[in-house]
Amino acid sequence: MPRKPLFAGLVFDEFDRPVGEAYVGAEPCYVVDDAGFRRHLPSEQVDRQVLSQIASMMKGSEDLLSQQAAKMLGSDDPFSRAMIENQLKNIEQQFEMLFDMGIPEEMRAYLGMTGFKVVIDMHGEVLRFEQPGATSGEDE
Repeated sequence: MPRKPLFAGLVFDEFDRPVGEAYVGAEPCYVVDDAGFRRHLPSEQVDRQVLSQIASMMKGSEDLLSQQAAKMLGSDDPFSRAMIENQLKNIEQQFEMLFDMGIPEEMRAYLGMTGFKVVIDMHGEVLRFEQPGATSGEDE
């Protein structure tokens, strides 16, 4: 299965315009319109920045997150919680699997409907990402 940009359809430029997707050879890219010039940015560069920010937000909350996840799955026993917590503590390994498998189209659509949005500049640097229900450091 060919790799695709993980956050296809959820990435916008700094002027709030949707960013396109394309391939340069076999490499998936986000395409930013820079005054008519189409900049092709390797999607992995952008996707890793977003995943890194998500991982840093989760650090230190693995216990709480595993409890809530176990409840949602209907498996609220100590073994299930420990397994989920271990997965969360090794989240970087899970992200590597994401690059191979991708995020299902239905999940990306759901993220878009809930307001998830990644904003990048024309060089592929993540300026911010909006995540529903999350507080930003500016509000604290």
